Amino acid sequence: MKINQAVILAAGRGTRMRELTAVVPKPMIVVRGKPVLQHIIEGLRDAGIRELLVIVGYHADTVQNFFGDGSRDDVSIQYATQTVQDGTGRVLDLARNFVGDSPFILSYGDILVDPANYKRVIDLGKDVEGVVTVTRGEDVTKGGAVFVNDQMELVDLREKSQPGEVKSPWYNAGLYAFRPSIFEFTVKLKPSPRGEYELTDAIRGLAQSRKKVKALELMGEWADVRDPEILAKLNQL
Repeated sequence: MKINQAVILAAGRGTRMRELTAVVPKPMIVVRGKPVLQHIIEGLRDAGIRELLVIVGYHADTVQNFFGDGSRDDVSIQYATQTVQDGTGRVLDLARNFVGDSPFILSYGDILVDPANYKRVIDLGKDVEGVVTVTRGEDVTKGGAVFVNDQMELVDLREKSQPGEVKSPWYNAGLYAFRPSIFEFTVKLKPSPRGEYELTDAIRGLAQSRKKVKALELMGEWADVRDPEILAKLNQL
């Protein structure tokens, strides 16, 4: 089934960016001449996705004033506001009415991928409830370690593990496809040891409920624009 709608999480400040996010949210930081969020929106649009929900929070007006209703970028953009910064899990519930009964793409607002990957993610297999994109060679203490079986089906997902605690070559790349069944698991979330509602806990619940969640290795360039050092490298290339 082809997907034609997407949700983008763009509410965070990004404290590791220090003064760079004093007046703009992290997804509005400029990489190679345009905000990270614009790279994402253009990639989704070029893959055929025209209906977008952008979830804003910190300096929401900066995002809304820049993109408006999306018509300049040939998409339709709606907005929802995350009023409490309590993690990536509970915030997804803000997309429930927008999504309705249809599958959707979910992207973190600070992730850059080779645009060709968006076309690969929008093809959701008939028996697949979710797709988690993965990449190799990243430090799993800074994000999610993804565990899969021989068929690249997800069996576990651990968020920000301690050094030496887990061994997996797969790192959660922050771009997903879901059917609305994911909401059955976000509503049950309890705060993690970090005090946040983690989307990864909901995905683990989905995968361990005998529903099929596939891992898809991304092709080409991928970057989590998480700190000034990564930003400087991206803008040097």
